[in-house]
Formats: sequence, structure tokens, C-alpha cells
Amino acid sequence: MNPYQETSLMTPLSPDFRSPDFLRTHLRETMAFYDRTATDPSGGMYQFFLDDGTVNDARTRHLVSATRYVVTHAMLLRTIGDERYCTGMLHALQFLRTAFLDPATGGYAWLIDWHDGQARVLDDTRHCYGMAFVMLAYARAFEAGVPEAREWLSEAFDTAERHFWQPAAGLYADEASPDWQLTAYRGQNANMHACEAMISAHRATGERRYIERAEQLAQGICQRQAALSDRASAPAAEGWVWEHFNADWSVDWDYNRHDRTNIFRPWGYQVGHQTEWAKLLLQLDALLPADWHLPCAKRLFNDSMDKGWDVEHGGIYYGMAPDGSICDDGKYHWVQAESLAASAVLAVRTGDARYWHWYDRIWAYCWAHFVDHEHGAWFRILHRDNRNTTRQKSNAGKVDYHNMGACWDVLGAVGTV
Repeated sequence: MNPYQETSLMTPLSPDFRSPDFLRTHLRETMAFYDRTATDPSGGMYQFFLDDGTVNDARTRHLVSATRYVVTHAMLLRTIGDERYCTGMLHALQFLRTAFLDPATGGYAWLIDWHDGQARVLDDTRHCYGMAFVMLAYARAFEAGVPEAREWLSEAFDTAERHFWQPAAGLYADEASPDWQLTAYRGQNANMHACEAMISAHRATGERRYIERAEQLAQGICQRQAALSDRASAPAAEGWVWEHFNADWSVDWDYNRHDRTNIFRPWGYQVGHQTEWAKLLLQLDALLPADWHLPCAKRLFNDSMDKGWDVEHGGIYYGMAPDGSICDDGKYHWVQAESLAASAVLAVRTGDARYWHWYDRIWAYCWAHFVDHEHGAWFRILHRDNRNTTRQKSNAGKVDYHNMGACWDVLGAVGTV
């Protein structure tokens, strides 16, 4: 599909989405939604908000949101420099270390109930996905000026290596019991975010083990595992990254087939994960070049826009079935955010103007439909026709990490962080 064939979504009211000043302002304005009410004086930060900013669950705390609060505050601290972001980052870090970490095992609880300054573990399953964000949080905190975070990062990495790493596969297993007995499920999502964490860990510390592990993860998912799904799926998804695998890393086509909107393990090819990998491959390439990174990144992004862009209503679909049909036509905030970040990284790397066109188009769509210009932050999920009916702006894991991270990634791509 030629992206120029569709009427542009740009309007005279649209800002210059490529401007570093716009990106910094949008970062600050998005965080302002959380600045108003997110901090819980008794510990940590609230995670569940309605569209107007009302906290609608003051007690449930999820590991993913807890770590992402560290990341978002660290990004704002380094980008804007306001001391309140340092305060927020340290507050989030302390909560991660005291409420979620089990010092005896090195594991982190997945879900807790926080009440009257006390944590009650609701789910102590060990998830590699969660550990990836623990490592990312520590890497970003160290980069933002917390010296102890380097050792915490190293400890988390060693824990993941000891319990999740599978040398024969060159990938991490996904899930374990509190005493570290692995379940049979294997997934690409945890490995993708582990790759993200390793890239940030190398940037922060300069330690080569992190970037070498990032390359190993990228090869394992984007080359070997993608090739496995190629052999059994329709040509429409050639080279795409499937989500779910069995214990022997064979493709599991049926996992969550009837629960396609599971927020951490949805069924189908996730269009946003193809573009997110495109972004990560080029960030990896800037630190450890390899001939396969750029061609793979271009193919994943180009195919995603060709198959995943909704020509009628705008925006990028959520899920695609193995036969190439759209299995979930909802619009998710993170899919749009990761895709606009990938388009900017590709534009800078290749000099190809069509990627800037996609960047402007995706941003214009988000500006028109996802950015809440009344209350702040981004809406979470929209229907295909861009109606918002959930009214839940932030749930487990959101806290606007993806869209703030996209601004951060674009600023990094153009060299203005």
C-alpha cells in the first residue's frame, strides 16, 4: 500500500511532531496526569486510573507498573531536569525494593495488595517479563544518577540467568513458581523486553555482557523462532514474530486462542510487536552492528504498515491471525506509540522520507484520537472506529510508559535527549 494514497490526518492545529520542543513538552504534559494524584505517601504509586484521573483501585499494585514508574520518572529527570522527577523516581525505586523484592530468593512478586503501609502478596509467580522490567528500571535509574542501581541491575541479571536462561535455546524461559520451578510456557514477549533491558543496561554501564545478550535474544526471536513459524503459517505472515511457544520452543498456535486480548499474552501476531522489534533492532545495531538488523527492521515495519494500517478509520490494528486476516481490530495505545518510535528510528537511520511520512501520520492519528486533550495522558484502548468505551485510562502495566517512551526514543534518535 502506498501511504500517500490516503487523505492525510494532519490538520492546521497539529503541532510539529518532529520538534524536540514538542516531544519534551508532551512528555511533561503526559506525566502531569500522574503528578496530580499518583503518589501514595504510604508507599509507591497508584496504578489504576479512570480517564478523568480518578484513582479507582488504591490497593492493587502490579510489578510491571511499579517498574515502569521508575523508568518514566528517570526519562523525565534526564529530559526535563526537574527535581520532582528525581523524587518520584526514588519513591518508586524504594517501593520496588521493599514491597516486591524477596531478598531470600531474588524474585519479585507479580501482584500485591498494598494497605496501611503493608504488602500482601496476591501472586508470587516469577515472570521473566517482570524481571526484564526490573532490569530496565535499574538500568535507567543508574543512568539517571542512582549509583546503587548498578549493583541491583547486576543482581537481577544474575537471577534471571540462574533461573530463566536456557543456553540450548539462547532464550529465556517465561514463568516459574516462587521456588523457581519452570512452567512449560515459552514466549517471545519476555525475551523482547529482556532485549530492551539489555540495550539500556549496556548504555548505562558499558558492560559488554548486556549487549551480547541483547544480540543473542534478537537473533533467537527474530531469526530462528520467526523462521519456525514461517514454515507452518500462511505467506501473509512471512518473517513475522509469533508470540507463543512450547517448552521445546516449537510453535504453539493455540495458546490463548480464545483470549486474544490478554494484555501480556494475546493470541495472534501482534502488529505492535513487529514494529517494536524493528525499533529495538536498530537501537541494538547502533551499539553492536550486524548486517541482518536493518533489513529485518525494514521488513517488519513495512509489512506491519502494509497489513496493519486501517485505511478507513486510521490507526494500526492490534492482532493478525496466521492467515493474514485481522483477528483483533481494536486500537491499542502502545501499538501506535511503538510504531511511531520505530518509524522515526528508521527515518534517521535510512534517510528515507517515507518513514517520516509514517511518523507524521501515526502521530496525527494519535493526536486526534489517543491524546486526551482535556484530562491528559493517552487513552488506553479504542474501538476500530476510534470510540473510547473502557474509561480505564491506566490499568496493570500502562502508566503511559509506551507513549512517553516513544517520545524518549525519538529524542534519542535525533540526538537531543
